[in-house]
Formats: sequence, C-alpha cells, structure tokens
Amino acid sequence: LGFKKSLFFGGIVMILGNLLIAFSPQDMFYYGIAFSIIGTGFFKPNISSMVGELYDEKDPRRDAGFGMFYAGINIGGFLGGILCIYLGKFYSWQLCFLAAAIVMIFGLLTFLFTKKHLGPIGDSPLLEMPESKRRVREIAVYVGSLISIPFIYTMVINTDYTDYFMYTIGIIALLYFIYELVKLGNVSLQKKLIAAFAFIFFYLLFNAIYEQSGGSLSLFAKDNLTNNLLGFTIDPNAVNNSSNTLFVIILSPLIGLLWLWLAKMKLEPNTLIKFGIGFLFLSASFYIFYYTKFFANAEGITSLNVFTFAYFITTIGELCLGPIGMSIITKLSPKRLFGMMMGLWFLASAFGQLAAGKLGAAISQSNEGTTLVTKLQSYTDGYYQLAIYALVAGIVLIVISPLVKKLMQDVK
Repeated sequence: LGFKKSLFFGGIVMILGNLLIAFSPQDMFYYGIAFSIIGTGFFKPNISSMVGELYDEKDPRRDAGFGMFYAGINIGGFLGGILCIYLGKFYSWQLCFLAAAIVMIFGLLTFLFTKKHLGPIGDSPLLEMPESKRRVREIAVYVGSLISIPFIYTMVINTDYTDYFMYTIGIIALLYFIYELVKLGNVSLQKKLIAAFAFIFFYLLFNAIYEQSGGSLSLFAKDNLTNNLLGFTIDPNAVNNSSNTLFVIILSPLIGLLWLWLAKMKLEPNTLIKFGIGFLFLSASFYIFYYTKFFANAEGITSLNVFTFAYFITTIGELCLGPIGMSIITKLSPKRLFGMMMGLWFLASAFGQLAAGKLGAAISQSNEGTTLVTKLQSYTDGYYQLAIYALVAGIVLIVISPLVKKLMQDVK
C-alpha cells in the first residue's frame, strides 16, 4: 500500500470503530474496539515511518524532529483526555467516541489536503508493478484486514485467549524478522538490523516497567494520595492520567533543542547512551515512587507533590528513549523495511504493556492486609523492585554499548 494509503485506511477504520461505539455502545462496543485495533495497526507504524523519511539518514535534526512528533502525539492525548472526561462526566460517555471520530475526520482531511507537500514520501513501493496487479494486491490487503475483524473481536471478548494471541503474534513477528534479515543478503545491512532489534528489545523492557500508570499507579493514586498539589485541590488520578502527557509537551521541545545544541558542540551522546540514561531516569523515578512512603501520615496517605515529581523524572527518561528510539529504528532499517520495523517497535510496546500489567497485578496482589498502610507498603515495595530492574537494565545497556555500536557501524 505504501505509508500514505495505509495511514488513510487505518484512519477510516478507526473512525468507523468509534462511530459504532458512539451510536450503539451496548451492541457494538467490542466490534468498535476490534475496528480500532485494526485501524491502529495500519496507522501508528506508518505515520512514524513517514516522519523518518522526512530526514536524511545523517541529518542531526532527525532526533529533534521525532521529539516534536512525540510532543504532538501527547498534545492530542492531553486534550483528548480532558475533553473526554468533561463530556463523559457532564453529558454522555457515548459523546466521547463521537468526538474522537469527528477529530479523526478533521485529521484525515488535513492529511488529504497537505500530503502533496510530502512528494514521493509514503508512496506505494509497488509503483513499478502493472497497475492491475498492484490494485489486486491492495484490495487483498483491505479485504484481508476486514476479514480478520471477527477474529480480533473474539480475542477482545475472551481475555483467556489474549495471552495466547500475543505469544503467537510475537513468535510469528520474530520468525518474519529473521526471514527478512536473512533475505537482505548484505552483512552490513544485517548488522544494522540486528542493532535495531536490540533497541526494540530494550524498549520492551522499558515499557514493562514504565507502563504502570493504568494499573498499580492508578490504584495507588486512588488509595494512598492526598488531593493537594502545590496548594490546589485536584483528583490524584487526574494527575496520574495527565501529568506525564503534560510534562512531555513541556519537555519534548526543550530536550530536542538540547540534543541539537550538544550536536553543535560535538558533545551529543550516542543513541545507546541516551537509552541507558533513559533507564537510569526511569529507575530514579520509581525510587521516588517508593520514597513516597516516608511522606505518609498515620493513615497511609502520602504526598501528591512527591508523586507528581516522580512523574516529571519518568518523563525525562521517556524522552531520552521514546522519540529517539523511533528515530534510530528508521536510521538502521532499509527503507523497504521501515513499516515492518516500526511495527515491531509498537509490538514491543504492546508486549511491554502486557508485562507491565502482570507486574502491576503482582504488586497489587502482594498486599495481604486491608488497611491503607498495608496497601502503601505493598505498592512502594513493588516500586522499589521496579527501580532496581530499571537500574540493572540501564547498566547492562551501557556495558554492551560498544558491541551494539559496532553493529550500528556509521549510524549514530
């Protein structure tokens, strides 16, 4: 299809998914989710790959460009979260899905009117093929994806199948990666692709620790935090849900400019070191989550200010890794494999979230008492363990950086 058509098709399918839920939530909710899953698969990896193609492989602006792209994603997440909470609480939760569909329509229209400025970026890789054959292949992709919706629907409504599905997809993705790796037939390109896979693996580990906001940290915020943030009264879970995206919006351009300034000064750390620094900041943030126990009162209620500061540190770690990771994947991958490698990047995110859910569940289930004090102890002990895991991962990454750097060759 090419990135442009994949992005547009994914957007259309996501819009349909949200409209199904908006107009018939009781009957069509899970079908709407299935449509959204298919649409996201077409949309997310391809738009990231297109950003990568905007820059030359050695353009120092690439990392900063992905940083701005990352900030844009989080602006949408921040505003969308606020809008949906407002519509859901004061009007109807169905309107949240309708609003999402309307905003996506505006987004796709913007893309349609501006894509001419992209030139050949994102065009089909099969342009040299006869049009009739190319059209047959494109239709086969569209039909195949829609046929898979009942299968995705089954996965969504029966969570017992989810783990098996994820493991199966993981094995298939790994085998396909090996197939494409061997098919390259060029040792230099193969080494770069192996280096890209190493970054993807560490991104999975990062997300397994980082993605606690929707699980254990949400429960921690509900049970064990005050509602006072710098003198203002605020719902702790509103902070848990939105502080990270707000910090990304604020810090992303600043860190992007920092990389550019360091590059001009010839002091910019390579991507491996940036990844390692990201893990160290992640470790520090979870140690701060753990340290909230020392600010608790006798009832087990602790400081929202310290909790928010921990998220600030988490965000710095995320920005040392997330947008830069997407950038390095496009640097290390042949253009023909941009979409596949970005798909693996987001698949690693999905597996990281799966692991994060299991880690968060273990943290929550470790509480053997019924008081807020015992909950506080259980949560913070778990965060201490996660801080250690992140620290070890960061140190390992820095230690093996010379080996991975050799695989990367001239890519920085």
